[in-house]
Amino acid sequence: MMDRSDDYSLLAIQGPKATDAIQSLTSLAIGDMPYYTVQVGEFAGLKDVIVATTGYTGSGGYEIYVKNEDAEQLWDAVFEAGKDQGIAPAGLGARDTLRMEMGFCLYGNDIDDTTSPHEAGLGWITKYTKEFTNWEALKAQKENGVKRKLVGFYDIEKGPIPRQGYEIQDLEGNTIGNVTSGTKSPSLDCAIAMGYVNKEHSAVDTEVKIIIRNKALSAKVCRFPFLKIGK
Repeated sequence: MMDRSDDYSLLAIQGPKATDAIQSLTSLAIGDMPYYTVQVGEFAGLKDVIVATTGYTGSGGYEIYVKNEDAEQLWDAVFEAGKDQGIAPAGLGARDTLRMEMGFCLYGNDIDDTTSPHEAGLGWITKYTKEFTNWEALKAQKENGVKRKLVGFYDIEKGPIPRQGYEIQDLEGNTIGNVTSGTKSPSLDCAIAMGYVNKEHSAVDTEVKIIIRNKALSAKVCRFPFLKIGK
């Protein structure tokens, strides 16, 4: 097996119009592909292109993998084919607001070597049908429960946006956790954040304080995705 990651470029075409925007570029039946599946075929005149129904926006779409030397041709073809659907380029900053609105974890922020899938609400993808690294400790955590949980925060008092590492306190001023991600939600037009807190403070609508630039801003705990707040 060879790691050829550095030889390939990726373009993510995301959103509800993604299929209409790019179907004309390939004979692959991409509209029939289930979520999280892969096909390989001709795309935009290029052979052996990898087409995956993946992405990190929560809105559906495709990730297209091509050799580095073919990336410009792919880019030009996608934007020409998708112009009637209003396709537009967006960077990782935009992607980050979308994945946060869905409550998706980002490695290095919301999950890392110090967290567990059960703390992060990812126990559904952790199967114990065979042994793996640290499986005994994780299985015990599943059976006995966790001491902290990753939750969302909304209804944040007007002020600066919470950022990774900011302290979270209860209403008595006791430290109960830390923010892992924060942003301004374009869809909700407000600040949102994610972070780990002690289990006893993880219930929906629990009021907390987020310490931002030495000021304690009020916030409430919510379930993911943020887009369902109030629905």
